[in-house]
Amino acid sequence: MSASRWALDESAQAEVTDLLIGLIQRESPDPPGNEAEVARFLASWLRDHGFDAVTDEFAPDRINVLARIVGGPKPALIFSAHTDTMPVGNNEGSGAWNHDPFGANVVDGKLYGRGAADMKSGLAAMVAAALKLKASGQALGGDLILAFSAGESSSCLGAKRMIERGNLKGAGALLVSEPSSLDLLIAETGALWLDITATGTPGHASAGGGENAILKLMNFLDAVRNNPFADQTHPLLGAASLAINTIDGGSAVNLTPDTARAALDIRTVPGMTTNGVLSALHTLGRPGITIAVRDEKPPVVADADDPFIATCQAAVNNVCGTAKALGGVSYFSDSCVLAPALGVPRAIIGPGELGMSGQRNEWVALDALYDAAAIFGEIASVYLGD
Repeated sequence: MSASRWALDESAQAEVTDLLIGLIQRESPDPPGNEAEVARFLASWLRDHGFDAVTDEFAPDRINVLARIVGGPKPALIFSAHTDTMPVGNNEGSGAWNHDPFGANVVDGKLYGRGAADMKSGLAAMVAAALKLKASGQALGGDLILAFSAGESSSCLGAKRMIERGNLKGAGALLVSEPSSLDLLIAETGALWLDITATGTPGHASAGGGENAILKLMNFLDAVRNNPFADQTHPLLGAASLAINTIDGGSAVNLTPDTARAALDIRTVPGMTTNGVLSALHTLGRPGITIAVRDEKPPVVADADDPFIATCQAAVNNVCGTAKALGGVSYFSDSCVLAPALGVPRAIIGPGELGMSGQRNEWVALDALYDAAAIFGEIASVYLGD
């Protein structure tokens, strides 16, 4: 067990484990996007433990959960996590899980289930830390805000809603519990999603007529498949990436397709702009190809010298017993919306393993869950210290 004064005792460990089990047993994959059951369970749990939790249903069955520990006038600290998960995927034949994805089974110190790593374990650890802080009686110089969003996978819908409603006003720092293997991550790539449409003209296959939109699209995708942005790099994030993730076209086997579509996921690094990316892709385009922006999220990089980052690093090093370097990650989080809108420093620390998101037989180590709670407790205690 961690030597931190914020380490969980056996009773608190059992309690946070039970909370995580309850979160995982309530399905919330996005798509389709339905966090209602897990959000209501979470809000009820928080109220039962003395928090004044509120829910905000901003779309059918899409519910944010918010709570505060009220402190003094200093800027608040946000504990941020999301309740949606990746879908289970194919759970038959060779794709079948070895553990029930919603069973929350504990085997050899690991808890298995969809959302175990990304990121219901991070959420549970934040709740455990807040509960311990609340019970400690420590006077807080500012509020601790629990901000648990829906729809993170759907372009951070819940986070955008929190900004629109002013739920997080007065914040001075943001802590996100996305999977990090308990490393301290201060940089995340942006995500630029583009819709590519190729147009042609129809014609009956027997006559050899028409202009084939699928072939046009294939030529364009062949031109971009090797990533024209690989030379755009960042010390913590590596190179920008480009992935071709959906494609469709045609309406009948005997009709030349007049429309074909694909979607690109481009992970951007600082220095890249949407206009710059579009300009580069247009130079590779062909007649009949159009490119439209579906969504754009900026890269977020915190100042390594910010005092909040130093507070986070000290907590990680103390609980883990070793000095850890600052890192970056190629996923996006709610902080790509929250940090720029609030103008605050942001750190990512979570008990889930990096690379575990969306994997079959997703798991989190219980020791990492408990250590994360201790880390979060230390950060809140120091940052909000009166």
